[in-house]
Amino acid sequence: MADPLPGQPLSDHTTLRLGGPARELLVARTEAELVDALDTDRPLLVLGGGSNLVVADAGFDGRVVKVATTGIAADTDDDAACGGVLVTVAAGESWDHLVEVAVERGWVGIEALSGIPGAVGATPIQNVGAYGQEVSQTIASVRVWDRSLRGVRTFANAECHFGYRSSRFKADPGRHVVLSVTFQLRQGSLGAPVGYAELARALDVEVGGRAPLREVREAVLSLRRGKGMVLDDADPDTWSAGSFFTNPVVPAGQVPEGAPAWPVGDGLVKTSAAWLIDHAGFSRGHGRGRVSLSTKHTLALTNRGGATTAELLDLAREVRDGVEAAYGIRLVNEPVLVGCEL
Repeated sequence: MADPLPGQPLSDHTTLRLGGPARELLVARTEAELVDALDTDRPLLVLGGGSNLVVADAGFDGRVVKVATTGIAADTDDDAACGGVLVTVAAGESWDHLVEVAVERGWVGIEALSGIPGAVGATPIQNVGAYGQEVSQTIASVRVWDRSLRGVRTFANAECHFGYRSSRFKADPGRHVVLSVTFQLRQGSLGAPVGYAELARALDVEVGGRAPLREVREAVLSLRRGKGMVLDDADPDTWSAGSFFTNPVVPAGQVPEGAPAWPVGDGLVKTSAAWLIDHAGFSRGHGRGRVSLSTKHTLALTNRGGATTAELLDLAREVRDGVEAAYGIRLVNEPVLVGCEL
């Protein structure tokens, strides 16, 4: 097992640059090290890229395991004339590196997820999605260490119970630690049909149209940079956990006039958290000293430098409560809160 590092500040391991010390931190570079590190009676926090965590200023009084396993393995060669490819990826592999490799090798289906920070192992937990794609559309199976049964299990896509930013792994926190994810991707030079109007406009195609993989990736990266959603050490707008609130799903009659609405069935619609925040009076850059909404996008809460988690959560409560007062819709945080609550 990797040697533990005591007292490591978790602010060094989260994209928000917030969080107090861990009692001990272990970096697992192999699957065997990862499984060994999970064997503890102490409270456990499994850390990937730290892009979806809000850690308390007091830190974490337990063991933090940073997943640093790597590897991308495909079951077919690049010369295959047609059909698909199964790609198995270690949990600690960078998500955006995987997308970049997929675009280079002509693997279709995750190109619109370019620029999302974090590790591959975190993506099935949240069912990560953006610009009309979700990982659940391409995941074939998820291989995990079951901490209750103390063994390896593999869940097929249907067994993962994917929903909007949810899965069986998120519903049962702490039990399953992702070891690897297998994706089933098509092969070709064109991306999947574009399912998001903003991306379609950027590519100058109709919704449902297709564009070369590389062009889709570049367009998504450009759109994300314009919203401060691509990590940049020089840009505090990117010192965030990405979208802080999920888009709420509500009865159709509860959507405010003028707000976007996407039917999801059973008389429910998904509306835009960013629209609600903006129209409730919280404009880009709205802040409380060392924390603020991004100057580029109202859905991201940012650390402007030297902030505390308590300050960030105060701002989150102000926004959440303001939206609820204005529209009767209570926003729900997307990042995982560790040692703190909203």
